[in-house]
Amino acid sequence: MTEENKPMVSAVDMAKKYGDFIALHPLNVQVHAGEFFGVFGPNGAGKSTFIKLLTGQLRPSKGRIEVLGVDAVNDPQKVKANIGIVPESESPPSFLTPAEFLEFVARLRGVEDMKNKVEHWLEWFGLQDKRDTMCKDLSKGQRQKVMLASAFIHKPKLLFLDEPFANLDPIYQRKCREWLLDHVAEGGTIFLCSHVLEMAERMCNRMAIINDGKVLAAGTVKGLKQSENETLEDVFIRLVGRSIEDVERLSDEGVVDDSEE
Repeated sequence: MTEENKPMVSAVDMAKKYGDFIALHPLNVQVHAGEFFGVFGPNGAGKSTFIKLLTGQLRPSKGRIEVLGVDAVNDPQKVKANIGIVPESESPPSFLTPAEFLEFVARLRGVEDMKNKVEHWLEWFGLQDKRDTMCKDLSKGQRQKVMLASAFIHKPKLLFLDEPFANLDPIYQRKCREWLLDHVAEGGTIFLCSHVLEMAERMCNRMAIINDGKVLAAGTVKGLKQSENETLEDVFIRLVGRSIEDVERLSDEGVVDDSEE
């Protein structure tokens, strides 16, 4: 495989266990340049574990992971230095202001024309009047805007987003969707985790549906549908509902899944 064709993200037999609990069963995934790849599932399905493994925030129990050609298991810091991340529940530092935090991120990322870039993103997210307010005193939505601005400010080639639109009003959800689609059109790559199926229909080239730490299906949105009349919501309920029934049946029968061994 040439460097040009090498995937931006590659995981082989990636899995995560905590003692006897299987957070993520072994899976394989590849994401190529210019793709908008989404992972969708109900709360607690394993989406955040999935993204934390790929971004070097967690170490896998088994498997190989490469991100931008870097071994994410042995060199997670290099991976983090070259991507953008919006974690699900992380907020900007409490005792920095939005302007201070964005300046810190811009310096860390080596952003040129830093002052203008910081002001641009404060204005873009409507945070000019909060630029000097400590982040601890911002609303949840305002803190989410700061986190998104910190991920967008250096226009990373590869961006990981975990429930990125939580706490955003519809206006900024739409603005962010449009920016992300433009970023992909310009050659960027995005890996998104969410439970909001509407985003898959509107944004994703490919997607995976996950539940109970297992990938139930993966492919294009069109390819996952069994008929033209089936909606993505129908696909989701069909796959997730079936997986829940299987878990309940196996539990009733006393069967233990040992596929991770």
